[in-house]
Amino acid sequence: MSDKNKNKILGVFVTKQSRKEVLEDILKDIEKREKFIHIVSLNPENLVVASENPEFKKVLQTAQIRIIDGTGIVLAAKVLRVDTGERYPGVDLMENLMEEANNRRLRVLLIGGRPNLAISLAECYRKKYPEAKFFGLEGISDIKNPKKSEEKTIFTIVSDFKPHLVFVAFGSPDQELWIERHKDQFAGCVCMGVGGGFDFAAGLVSRAPLWLRQIGLEWLYRLFHQPWRWRRQVRLGKFIIFILKEVSYKIF
Repeated sequence: MSDKNKNKILGVFVTKQSRKEVLEDILKDIEKREKFIHIVSLNPENLVVASENPEFKKVLQTAQIRIIDGTGIVLAAKVLRVDTGERYPGVDLMENLMEEANNRRLRVLLIGGRPNLAISLAECYRKKYPEAKFFGLEGISDIKNPKKSEEKTIFTIVSDFKPHLVFVAFGSPDQELWIERHKDQFAGCVCMGVGGGFDFAAGLVSRAPLWLRQIGLEWLYRLFHQPWRWRRQVRLGKFIIFILKEVSYKIF
């Protein structure tokens, strides 16, 4: 992906790609298996966290694949006149990659989420996509203070199982930082942090109706069903303020 097709929002590159192009790039990397590939999701909350966390910002800037997850990024791009790509929610990409894993007989590792969720979800995927191989493990009890024994178990499995795809559900920014810190152990893998993606996949949390997703109000639906998320929406207010400041800077 050439630099001429990249633009920045709050100092982080967003890439001008369609969903089809993003998926094609990932599949090419899977076939080559030459290096570590990190997929990160760009949404207002992550960009606000990145503005306060230099290590996380560097992860977003240097990731090989950046997907536009949040509607707020699309709207900010229009306001800032940034030429960006098509929105590709991480939940949709994860499911598309599961389908491709089945088509191509790939090995998929699921790490994290609620207790035992990755294990039960791997079993569900085995039934749904019988041509692929799935392995699930809870992995780490406290991602902010991972134990060496927990990580040793994970990377022993990685070494033995040799996954093509690795999905990690520890929540942002911890999952992305953890993946990046262990990129050597994940060499040859395509890794993606999926936050609450396992909950959606397992049906524990329902997605907004399609029409709400299409008009960019999935966040409101989630807030209604998960009112505890109101604290996270504070970051949305910060994001708006940051975008307005960036607009003012460009004008003046």
